[in-house]
Amino acid sequence: MSFFGEFKKFAVKGNVIDLAVGVVIGAAFGAITKSLVDDIIMPPLGLMISGIDFSSLQVVLKEAVVENGEVVTQAVAIRYGNFLQVVLNFIIIAFAIFLLVRGINRMREKEAAKPAPPVNKQEVLLAEIRDLLKGEHPAGASDPHNKVV
Repeated sequence: MSFFGEFKKFAVKGNVIDLAVGVVIGAAFGAITKSLVDDIIMPPLGLMISGIDFSSLQVVLKEAVVENGEVVTQAVAIRYGNFLQVVLNFIIIAFAIFLLVRGINRMREKEAAKPAPPVNKQEVLLAEIRDLLKGEHPAGASDPHNKVV
């Protein structure tokens, strides 16, 4: 098989397609979550903590050098505020995924807990008779070699 033939076989497998779809959906979910954090959660949180913008929090180790209005050397700073923002984003994303998985699991549990439809005894007996007539071994019979002709 040629190189391109092998690549085509690999690329068209269901797992690769499923993975690609998962990555695209994940990117879209990430954008939604980022908007949730930046546009909905952070403004009230910033208001509660006196308007502090996490992303601007930093410890300056060395000030920038400015000569004639131009920056000659950039400042050296530890930007812990941006780190806090990313950690908060992660916690919110993890919580949203937890809620999603929890909801799906609860729906599955409800579906599994539904009682099975009542078994019609006539249908069971007719199925056993059909199986006997076909020469198949019905469930619950003792001798698998005993076939009715």
